[in-house]
Amino acid sequence: MEITIAKSAGFCFGVNNAVNMVYNMLEENDNKCIYTFGPIIHNDQVVEYFTSKGVKTVESIQQIDQKGHIVIRAHGVTPNIYKEIRDKGLILEDATCPYVKKIHNLVEEKSNEGYRIIIVGDKNHPEVIGINGWCNNNAYIVNSVQDANEMSISDEKICVVSQTTITKEKWYEINQCLKDRFKNLEQYDTICNATFKRQSEVDEISKNVDMMIIIGGKNSSNTQKLFDISKKHCAMTYKVQTSVDLPLIDVKKIKKIGISAGASTPDWVIEEVIKKMSELNNQEITKKDDNQGEINFADAFESSFVRIQTGDIVKGKIIGFNANEVFVDLGYKSDGIVSLQDYTDDPSFVIEKEIKIGDEIEVFVQKVNDGEGNVKLSKKQVDAMKSWDDIVKAYEDKTPVKAIVVEVVNGGVIASAKGVRVFVPGSQLSDRYVKQLSDFLKKTIEVRIIDFNEKKRKLVGSARVIIEETKEIASKEVWGNIEVGKNYTGTVKSLTDFGVFVDIGGVDGLIHVSELSWSRVKHPSDVLKIGDVVEVSVLEFNKDKKKVSLGYRKNEDNPWFVAGQKYNVGDIVNVKVLRMASFGAFVELEEGVDGLVHISQISNKHIAKVEDVLQKGMSADAKIVEMDIENKKISLSIKDVNPIDPVEEKSETSEKSDEVNQTEHKEDMSVTLGDIVSDSNEE
Repeated sequence: MEITIAKSAGFCFGVNNAVNMVYNMLEENDNKCIYTFGPIIHNDQVVEYFTSKGVKTVESIQQIDQKGHIVIRAHGVTPNIYKEIRDKGLILEDATCPYVKKIHNLVEEKSNEGYRIIIVGDKNHPEVIGINGWCNNNAYIVNSVQDANEMSISDEKICVVSQTTITKEKWYEINQCLKDRFKNLEQYDTICNATFKRQSEVDEISKNVDMMIIIGGKNSSNTQKLFDISKKHCAMTYKVQTSVDLPLIDVKKIKKIGISAGASTPDWVIEEVIKKMSELNNQEITKKDDNQGEINFADAFESSFVRIQTGDIVKGKIIGFNANEVFVDLGYKSDGIVSLQDYTDDPSFVIEKEIKIGDEIEVFVQKVNDGEGNVKLSKKQVDAMKSWDDIVKAYEDKTPVKAIVVEVVNGGVIASAKGVRVFVPGSQLSDRYVKQLSDFLKKTIEVRIIDFNEKKRKLVGSARVIIEETKEIASKEVWGNIEVGKNYTGTVKSLTDFGVFVDIGGVDGLIHVSELSWSRVKHPSDVLKIGDVVEVSVLEFNKDKKKVSLGYRKNEDNPWFVAGQKYNVGDIVNVKVLRMASFGAFVELEEGVDGLVHISQISNKHIAKVEDVLQKGMSADAKIVEMDIENKKISLSIKDVNPIDPVEEKSETSEKSDEVNQTEHKEDMSVTLGDIVSDSNEE
C-alpha cells in the first residue's frame, strides 16, 4: 500500500499561533486563570486537553465570573466583544489570524467609505459573524449562487470579501452572479492562501488514489470542504476525527491511499491515523536510522519539506495572486509571498495579465517568517543580481540603459535598471532645468552609467549626456538641410510672453505670438502647452546666430483666404463699425476680416467728421466696391446701399448718445444705421 500525505495537512499558521499561545500561557504560570472565547480550535482532542489543564471555554464574556486572561481564537470577533472584554477588566490575548484581521480592517474601511459589504461564506460561522461586526452587522451574507441570484439589482457601491476557508470554485461562481447584479462592484479574494493550497493538494491527490482519508474536527468548516472536494474525484473518501473513526476496510486490497487534514488537526492526530493505517497493512510507521535512532511521523513529515533560510535564492511555483501579492509554493512548510513592489518596478505592470498560476519563478528569500507565518520573497532582488553584470558591461561600453524612476531622493532620483538601483542627479535628468523631480516618478528614462563603484555597488547615471549627444547629431542634420518653407514636426519646449520655442530636432525655433493664430492671441498658453507635438514651417533662419523663425498658422485657416472665396465685388454685406479715422471708418465683415468705408462713401451729402454720423459698434449694410485679398484690403460703400443724412443723423445721434455710450463695450450691440438714416428719396 502506498500512502500519499498532503504537505499542507494539519495546523495552519493562525491555528498554530492560537494553540501555541495557550500552551505558552499554561507553561508560564499554572495558576493563571485562562478563558478562550469559543473552542480555541475545532478539534475535540485539543480542546479536551486544554480543559483538563484548567482552560475554560466560554461563549459569552458575561459567563466569566473572575478576573483572568481571555484568548480570542483565530476566527476573530466583533468590535463589541473587545469592548466587553475591556469593560470586564480582563487581560486580552488576541490570537486572531492575521489574514482575518486584514478582512476586518478592509470591511471597516470600505463601510466607512459608503460601500455595502457582501461576505461570501456561512452566516453561522464564527469568522463570518466576526467580519460582519466590523461593518456594523450590515453585510449581505451569501453562501450559494442561489443566494446571489435572490439579491436585488442595485447601483450602490459594493465590496465583496470571502470567508478565508471557502473554496475558490464557490468564490468564482458567486462572484460571476454578483457582477450581473451590481454595476459598482469591487472584489477582494480574501481566501487564506494556506486554505487554497490545502484544497488544491486534496483536489490533485484525490484524482490519483483509491481511497482518501480527511482528518479533522466534526465542526471544522475547512475540513468539511476538503471532504467535499475529495468526494468529487474519489468515491471512497472518509472524514475522521481520530484513528478510532477509521472505516473497517481491508486496506490490503487498496493500492493507493491519500491523507490530508483540516487546519485544526494537530500532527499527533495525523500520526495516529497513519500509524493505524500502517498497522492494518502490517507496515511500520517508524524506522531505525543508524545515526539518528528512531524517527517518528512528525519528524519524517517535517523533513519532507525544503529547508530555506534568509538570503537564499530559490525556485517555486506560482499558486495564486491578488491585487497586491503573488503566492509561491516553495516546497516549504509555509508558502512564500511576493508583494507587488518586490515583484517589479514597471508602472504599467498589470498583475492579472502578467501572472499565470503554475509558472515557475526564481525568488530571493528576505524573511523566513514575515510575522504571519509566510516566507517573504523578492523577485526584483534576483533580477538585480542577474542584471548587475549587464549594467557593468553597459558602463564599460558606454551603452545606454533604460530605467524606471522609482524614488525621489535628496539631489536627484533613484531609477531601477533591470532591478539595479541607479542614482541620477537632478542636473543629469534633462538638458534643461528640472523644477519638480517628482514629475519623473514612474517614468522610463534612458541613462548612461557615468560613475561606478564596485565595492559599494553604487551607480550614477545621466540622461542629460544622451539627450545632448542626440540633439547634437539631430542639430547637424537640421542645419545641413534647412530651408525657408520646409515643414517640421516639433515638440513645444517652453512658453514666453512673446512666443513659443519648439524643438524641431536638436534645434529650437521660435513661433512668434503673431504666428500662432490668425486671430489675436493674449498669451501663447491659450494656444499651445509644453509637450505638444506641432507641425511648423520655416519662415526664416540664420545659421551663424543659430536662430530659426517658425510659422504655425495654416493658410486654410486664414480668414482672408476664406473671405477671398466667400465675397465678390458688388456683394452687399452687413458690417460692424470698429473704429474711426479722419478719412473714414474701419468696419468688420467677420472676425479677422476688416474693410474701410471712406468718408466719401458714407453719405451723398458733405460730412465734416465721420463721428457726426457713425458710432463705434453700430452695424450697417454696405457694398463691396474693391477687393485686394493678397494685401488684405477691402473697400466698401454705405451710400451705395443706404446713404446717411447728416442732419437727421445728428439729431437722432444726440438723443441716443447716452444709450450708445453705455452699450458700446458690448460685443453683441446691434443698433443699425437703418434706424437713423433718412430716406434719400424724401430729400
